[in-house]
Amino acid sequence: MSEAPHVPVLLAEVVEAMAPAPGKRLVDATFGAGGYSRALLERGADVTGLDRDPTAARFAEPLTKEFPGRFRLLERRFSDLAEVMGEGGCDGVAFDLGVSSMQIDEAERGFSFMRDGPLDMRMGADGPSAADLVNTLEPAALARLIWELGEERGSRRIAAFITRRRAEQPFERTLDLAAVVEKALGGRRGAPVHPATRTFQALRMAVNEEMEELEAGLVAAEHALAPGGRLAIVTFHSLEDRMVKRYLAARSGRMPSASRHRPLAPEGPPPSFELLFTSARAPTEAEVRANPRARSAKLRAAVRTAAPAWKAAA
Repeated sequence: MSEAPHVPVLLAEVVEAMAPAPGKRLVDATFGAGGYSRALLERGADVTGLDRDPTAARFAEPLTKEFPGRFRLLERRFSDLAEVMGEGGCDGVAFDLGVSSMQIDEAERGFSFMRDGPLDMRMGADGPSAADLVNTLEPAALARLIWELGEERGSRRIAAFITRRRAEQPFERTLDLAAVVEKALGGRRGAPVHPATRTFQALRMAVNEEMEELEAGLVAAEHALAPGGRLAIVTFHSLEDRMVKRYLAARSGRMPSASRHRPLAPEGPPPSFELLFTSARAPTEAEVRANPRARSAKLRAAVRTAAPAWKAAA
């Protein structure tokens, strides 16, 4: 039985921003179930998909057969895309950040606090799991992780509850951890968002080094894109969007102007990007009704200029 087709968030808007056409060399940097790749291929572009999750390969086979010679999937991190495509080797890069619907829905991956499974959360097949972090981090480090990556105000209390419980029995399952976090925060009391949401987000981001990977991926895309190439990035929470917004603001020469409180910064390199639109695009009400997971999504997009790529530290 074939799997139901997956429609990614902001699909029409991403396709418009990427401007696919025959002969265009595009990168779907977060392949997932291949929704963006299919849409780009159907408009004639050649597509390279990247995904560090080995289970994504099952979605690549139909595209390889349907679009022979025009599609390939590589089991690579998107921070590797400049190495894969070469300097100026592609005409567009699309990112769909965060965890995919399929990963959340597969209990054995350990991403969901609503389904019982091993406390794993790894997108790839290597590195420490969420259980490793929960069971070994010092209380202060665990609280800092939950606060910085989850923006969870109750991070210290959660870390204290986790530390006390793990002394009796290590955490191994998702629902076990979710229950302890819920207890630490005093239960749900009709809250629309599960109390464990931010803690699970923080652990997932730490396990997969998502912020570090995003920063490296943006730099890699800047090097890989040819002049006129398109960059489209869909984010799902404020930390990701803030990084993308600041990166594109700097690279497009749109940093805040000087004031008496902020002296004028020295002039930097020429802009390597030009924004396609100044404010982020959000899903329509109809899309959010059809897919509630889209409600926090934002799209930012830019066009690569002919200026040299900036140094990573710029």
